[in-house]
Amino acid sequence: MMYITAAAEEDLPRILEIEREAISPPWTEGALLSEVYRTDSLFAVCQGDGSPDTPPTSTLGFVILRLAGDEGELFQIAVDKAARRQGVADLLMDAAFNYASENALASVYLEVRKNNEAAISLYEKHGFVAVRRRRDYYSDPIEDAVVMLKNFENTEVL
Repeated sequence: MMYITAAAEEDLPRILEIEREAISPPWTEGALLSEVYRTDSLFAVCQGDGSPDTPPTSTLGFVILRLAGDEGELFQIAVDKAARRQGVADLLMDAAFNYASENALASVYLEVRKNNEAAISLYEKHGFVAVRRRRDYYSDPIEDAVVMLKNFENTEVL
């Protein structure tokens, strides 16, 4: 069984492990710690109870979505390699969208490496569309970012 909870300080060692294998360049421990205590963002983890369909580790993945007015920015979503393709990312995306709904967000945007086909596929599956490219946005290695956007029903057209 898997479930979503708010990230806590004691989750950080495991979050850092997941992040270092999935995100380049990774955030620092201090940056992640500050996210735990922010009041303008969702920092959630997907926990597994070690049942046969989940790895024996407790933290399977995490998501960070920060508010910016009536928009949200999806800063990170990462899943432990052993837990991929088991619905963890979908649960985390659902948690992010529930948070967006609770906060009446009009849209959520994100940046993703242009060659990260798995992530782009996940985002498209959840209704994001590519809207522009940022040249040389990422380092280690240097790579363009694709900016993706998901509008919600409460989006006001000007």
